[in-house]
Amino acid sequence: MTQWALAPDSGELLLHTGVTGSASRMGHRLTIAVTSWQAVVEWDGDQPSAVEVTVDLDSLDVLRGEGGMTPLSGAEKALIRSNASKTLQAKRFPQAHFVSQEIDRDQDALRVSGTLDLNGRTAAQAVQVRAEDLGDCWRISGEARVRHTDFGIKQYSMLMGAMKVADEVRVTLAATVEKDDH
Repeated sequence: MTQWALAPDSGELLLHTGVTGSASRMGHRLTIAVTSWQAVVEWDGDQPSAVEVTVDLDSLDVLRGEGGMTPLSGAEKALIRSNASKTLQAKRFPQAHFVSQEIDRDQDALRVSGTLDLNGRTAAQAVQVRAEDLGDCWRISGEARVRHTDFGIKQYSMLMGAMKVADEVRVTLAATVEKDDH
């Protein structure tokens, strides 16, 4: 059986947050990199048969913030990272873990359905994945939408709730796998 192992040296795993509330214009829509993660894809012939992803929640790095009243400073990025770690209870639940249960082809994409363990809770999760053959390598891109409320996570808020992180976080993956790697 063929197996692919993906990690930060293969590409990037990003979290994209939104802002809600009456003071949402004051907040930043964040792009946060996960700097420690791994994914294993098992193959049965030319079809993926299983996917498992582990994310270290204490490895978040705030890349940028769009919107807001002022650009993000280095100190603000550090504070956001600290607040995210507390919100996700990263000390108590240091990892998020996804395991596929079913992989369906949807035209030129795959729908990977499974379970996500986050914040001590497990919920159904689906990921849309595309693989593009570039000749000597594969370009993999994926996207999932994860809701705080599905995992009992209270969204970070400020100004007595007038500005808070949106419930839904978009998670994207962009990676390259050399054909000789599998």
